[in-house]
Amino acid sequence: MPTGGTHRAPSRESAARGTPSREAAGAGDPRTSVIGTVAARDTPPAPGHHREREAPDGPGRSGGRPPTGTHRTPRRESATRPESPGAPAGESAARSPGRPGGPAADGPSRGAAAPEYLLLTDADIAHAPDSLRALVSAARAHRLDLVSQMARLRVTTGWERLVVPAFVYFFCQLYPFRRVNRPGSRTAAAAGGCVLLRTSAADRAGVPDSIRGAVIDDVALARAVRRSGGRIWLGLAERVTSVRPYPGLPELWRMVSRSAYTQLRHSPVLLAGTVAGLILVYLVPPWAVCAGLVAGDTTALRAGACAWALMAMSCLPMLRYYRQPPLLALALPFTALLYLLMTVDSALRHHRGLGASWKGRAYTRTGGGGRTGGSGR
Repeated sequence: MPTGGTHRAPSRESAARGTPSREAAGAGDPRTSVIGTVAARDTPPAPGHHREREAPDGPGRSGGRPPTGTHRTPRRESATRPESPGAPAGESAARSPGRPGGPAADGPSRGAAAPEYLLLTDADIAHAPDSLRALVSAARAHRLDLVSQMARLRVTTGWERLVVPAFVYFFCQLYPFRRVNRPGSRTAAAAGGCVLLRTSAADRAGVPDSIRGAVIDDVALARAVRRSGGRIWLGLAERVTSVRPYPGLPELWRMVSRSAYTQLRHSPVLLAGTVAGLILVYLVPPWAVCAGLVAGDTTALRAGACAWALMAMSCLPMLRYYRQPPLLALALPFTALLYLLMTVDSALRHHRGLGASWKGRAYTRTGGGGRTGGSGR
């Protein structure tokens, strides 16, 4: 982020989550126009949840949840205009051809006057009433072309509590937020569940044509914007949540494995390195502890316990973010084993010709970058 003058660098807290800085909360232009594009999901949201709408005296809204099986796009909105909670969410439109899924693959509506920003979100993402205004304010205050927040995923069932925080933890290992947010960095990523994109930046990046066909289209979008000279920012959301349920291990397995090998660019070398790294960092320490206990080797026991403790400590911030008990960090080796198996399964599916899967459809060839099951949140 720029420093000096009115462009303050994000605080340490905001660098990890939220918007780039709270100081920009009131810096938005009241005349800013935004079009919201919502990608529908085949799986309905969890019972009892709903998309939050703007209060009548609030600063705008991000749109309502379209019915399951439809695709709603786009709706022009002001980032500060009040609107009744009962207003319709938008008008239906056809999907773009050759589009695996995700809102970023659809272009903006070209009306008489293009909006300044596009809000790309999903049908199972709930936005707090002030989230749109905060996104616009942050983008304008820091001159960002893309602001993305990784929605807080649901953690209700036992499997969700075990796998979801670790999923975001590993995503942050793959795409470190500080590196993503550094101007000029070669690392680029976004979370498709909540992306505010400057329309002029989308035009410069050739969106949607430049990312059409990408399976992991949120990451592809961020790369396209950065390659065209745009400034991007990615963080964890505090007021944007996903209500999509993953009740059991099979659903979570599909979420990860459908695009894991795509993230490794279908490279056997990267796959081998990833497997070796997971084994060395996450599986060897508990093995050393068990071997030390069985063999009475205090050196192996202490070394393994120390490495296991450091590993668990590195996961504590993510568990706090998801409001989970700290002791769950001790299960990280088991979760890492699950992710190793999911990644290998993703590679096997690719080499069997099944490819990545999206909404029940398989894609054997994908554009670079794209949309993950979780990163899209």
